[in-house]
Amino acid sequence: MDQALLWGVVTAAPLLVGALLALVRPWPAKLLGLVLGFGAGALMASIAFELVEEGLLVAGPLALVAGVVLGALAYYIGDRVVRARSRSGAAGAPLAVGALLDGIPEQFVLGIGIASGEGVGVALAIAIVVSNLPESIGSASDLLTGGVRRAKVLGLWALVAVLCALATVAGFALADAVAPPLRAASMGFAAGALLVMLVDSMVPEAREKGGEATGLCTVLGFALAAGLAIVV
Repeated sequence: MDQALLWGVVTAAPLLVGALLALVRPWPAKLLGLVLGFGAGALMASIAFELVEEGLLVAGPLALVAGVVLGALAYYIGDRVVRARSRSGAAGAPLAVGALLDGIPEQFVLGIGIASGEGVGVALAIAIVVSNLPESIGSASDLLTGGVRRAKVLGLWALVAVLCALATVAGFALADAVAPPLRAASMGFAAGALLVMLVDSMVPEAREKGGEATGLCTVLGFALAAGLAIVV
């Protein structure tokens, strides 16, 4: 349990660190776009090499695809509810929703792996860290620009980080009760939520702010995360 809690905190901490970095100083729009592009590339690799590939190995395509559909719908609906209720800072809200909807199942799976004796998926853990930081920096910066109070921004990302860390502990505690199809569905859920978030929010915002160099940063993020998934 201690190991699950430790890794839960390590992988979720960048969510809060990113928010703090956004609070410390304003980030130039171009730099923020490039950081978001790098994070988007890391998330793409995480989807392909950690979530989808592993989900297929665990329980085959049916549970995985069902999870993908549910995750996509959950993000789509959650995003629109947040946008409808948020008059200010709406640009950053989708990234926060995405971080929550993909972070919880990702770290739940991480906890299951620790409990089952598989150890920590180093590539998955690093991919989570690499992508969490840009997500929270981008979201927190946009929320602040939209007029949301600093304390509220920090509280939001602290809550997201705590929930994601606790998901690792929950995965560890419930590992024996989680059948392979549910584990694959959890991976699919994270992948589906991430895909919609990337297409609807993260990539368009990164391109708008970062300009033409954003694509190169996205490839760099993808290459780093994919390389880790293959080598580690």
